[in-house]
Amino acid sequence: MSTAADQLFLGRQPILDGNQQLYAYELLFRNGSGNAAQITCGVQATATVIANAFSELGVEAALGNCRGFINVDEDFLFSDVLELLPRQSVVLEILETVPPTAAVVARCRALKAAGFTLALDDVIQLEPQFADLLALVDVIKVDIQPLSRVELMQLTLKLKPLGKTLLAEKVDSSEQMTQCLKLGFTLFQGYYFAKPTIIAGRKLDHSQLSLMKLMGLLLGDAETSELEKTLKQEPGLTVNLLRMTNSVGVGASSRITSLNHAINVLGRRQLQRWLQLLLFSAGKPQGAANPLLIMAATRGRLMENLAAHVQPGQSAFADQAFMVGIMSLMPVLIGLPLPEIIAPLGLADNVQEALCAHQGELGHLLQLTEKSEEGDLVALNAALQHLPSLSPRRLNQAQTDAISWANGIAQESTASGH
Repeated sequence: MSTAADQLFLGRQPILDGNQQLYAYELLFRNGSGNAAQITCGVQATATVIANAFSELGVEAALGNCRGFINVDEDFLFSDVLELLPRQSVVLEILETVPPTAAVVARCRALKAAGFTLALDDVIQLEPQFADLLALVDVIKVDIQPLSRVELMQLTLKLKPLGKTLLAEKVDSSEQMTQCLKLGFTLFQGYYFAKPTIIAGRKLDHSQLSLMKLMGLLLGDAETSELEKTLKQEPGLTVNLLRMTNSVGVGASSRITSLNHAINVLGRRQLQRWLQLLLFSAGKPQGAANPLLIMAATRGRLMENLAAHVQPGQSAFADQAFMVGIMSLMPVLIGLPLPEIIAPLGLADNVQEALCAHQGELGHLLQLTEKSEEGDLVALNAALQHLPSLSPRRLNQAQTDAISWANGIAQESTASGH
């Protein structure tokens, strides 16, 4: 790959459907400087890099059933390399800076005829000159941020007769989500579901407390008998553990009946993973993979992958990184402040510092992971400066693996009804 490609960042933001299930990712490709214009070959290099990202990083495979929305500016729109992208896996998102000239409309018509799905980005008003372009696109993305409730309603009433899929961008609260749903939006992008808002009085239920106690015991390297004692207080959890241990292919040689046997067969590391994921799926409707669970699993896996490069061969550090990634979204799910959540867990100092203050190597890894989710590429580049052993390319590869792994977790979760 070229130098430009080695400097490529892949940012990503989740896009949800009306049931708050993961529908797609918006993929943000930028030069490492945060400014694509600094690549000397201009748009051709950028386009080549994006095409390479799909083939070399395996982004297409990682997306699974999800699609990737890709930002397309005017120069990129007319690049031949655009046609190398897998049309079944991408949605070409025409940026609001692209003028709706006759040439642009003709190019979009040709791309649509070639099988591409088109979206128009950042619509905040219905301008007459965009009529031809609006007729061609499949998805209209509305930036709800600058619009009042009345303005949003008026705009939606004008857009609905066009028969397009409406996507609400920058959704920051469940109130906005509900309003947009009522207006007829079917796709949503924003961080309202990932914001650490504290809901007063929402306490952990008994099973969640047991899960956290078990996690504390595991991290403190407690005796297996201690783990058994805690598990026995949770019959439902015990049944699930035995069922899962038997289903991982171990049961072929011998059925597992005792907790002690299950813990030994599964191994502490796997048990810890399972508990972490159970915490996230707790209290969710059956058959629905919570997007937070997917996001948390992605964070954990990404941090684990990156930790393996920051401290090669240190599995304990990689485990801690996974834990930090998963735990960092806990306030959102449980609705309690982070210090209160982690108090009973007896976590190592460096894990606590990473979670509460973004300090130390684990803290830098968490910051890098969060910035890659936000798509803030300048901040992403700054976060990478703290971790000299990581390159943008290494980050992209780790991220592609993490998306793929988390999508697998989500499918398993939905299939098993957890």
